[in-house]
Amino acid sequence: MNAEIIAVGSEMLTPYRQDTNSLYLTGKLNELGVAVAFKTIVGDKRKHLTGAVRTALGRVDIVVLSGGLGPTEDDLTREATAEALGVRLRRDPDIIAHLYTRAAARRMTIPRNNEKQADVIEGATMLPNPLGSAPGQWLDTVVGKHRKLAMLLPGPPHELKGMFEAECLPRLRDIVPKRQIVTRVLKAAMIGESLADARIAPIYTEYKDVETTILAHLGDIELRLSCSKPIAELAQTRVDDLAGKIEEELEDFIYSSQGESLEQIVLYFLEMRGATLAVAESCTGGLVAERLTSVSGSSRSFVGGAVVYSNRLKTELAGVDAQLIATHGAVSREVAIALAEGIRERCGATMGLGVTGIAGPAGGTEEKPVGLVYIAVSDADGTDVVEKRFSGDRAAVRFYASQQGLDMVRRRLM
Repeated sequence: MNAEIIAVGSEMLTPYRQDTNSLYLTGKLNELGVAVAFKTIVGDKRKHLTGAVRTALGRVDIVVLSGGLGPTEDDLTREATAEALGVRLRRDPDIIAHLYTRAAARRMTIPRNNEKQADVIEGATMLPNPLGSAPGQWLDTVVGKHRKLAMLLPGPPHELKGMFEAECLPRLRDIVPKRQIVTRVLKAAMIGESLADARIAPIYTEYKDVETTILAHLGDIELRLSCSKPIAELAQTRVDDLAGKIEEELEDFIYSSQGESLEQIVLYFLEMRGATLAVAESCTGGLVAERLTSVSGSSRSFVGGAVVYSNRLKTELAGVDAQLIATHGAVSREVAIALAEGIRERCGATMGLGVTGIAGPAGGTEEKPVGLVYIAVSDADGTDVVEKRFSGDRAAVRFYASQQGLDMVRRRLM
């Protein structure tokens, strides 16, 4: 079975509010083996909402609506759903009585428009809402020749979660065929999305029962493999089989087979090898250190380092010869090597990482353009250095550089 989640509310079509309910609902539906095929956000216009519900009922088995169950004129989820199904609304006197009793217990006076919250879609079961005034509704109906489930839930997250878990999940467990969704995440560093896909598409397209999604980030590719089967072990076998073939094809570009971050993997390798790392960062401004120290327990392997933005501090803190900077420039292969070797020695670490570059948007020249970065990694066996020209804005160049640096450390430790 598949589902669509419809978030109702014009405020979520502005830059100021986000739909977070769908993330929670997706997780709960996936736990039942239900795949979410569509997510839709609709403003508070009856025509648009009616069309969205009608479309959803025509293409999925389960429709979950959140929001639009309040007492105001722009709360139209009940009306739109009834119209989409071609049925009527009836006003339930018991719900009206409950609304007034609830208000009286709180010594509140409520206006008559609150009574619209007692409008029940023909054929629906009302879902109690102990945390708010708006009850939800459950529909188990037939559209055409197909069984459809629809849930109308309140918008406030605490009300929606409480109602979904108490009222909807038990019903869904009795109806939804027993299936398990297994997901595995592989990650690859410093390989382009198109190149990665060109290499692995002939592999994953052969697995028709595994959904493969490729997500590209700065200097990072995430491969999400999902499979739904009646038995979790069957799904796990298919996902693991595909993951193994992808890892074999992409080889050492793959740094994580269970969704770990690059900084987690680097720290794992450092600890496993009994090694320590120090960094000297110029254009990244401490970003490498920030990423490493965001991982709990990083102090076991990451000793620290320095942000050496000025030439003076490159010399004073990382031991870079001032004449070397004068001869080759702060952004150079030679200075990157000196940074890595110098910070390693100054901090007493087994490995050193040096980063220097031009993040932009100013500071570039024809000889040394914006995006030019030199990154060096040093240990007892020697020093490696690379020259890269990253594209994008200042933040992108800085992140690319941090990603390249961490990946070089990882590869050195493999």
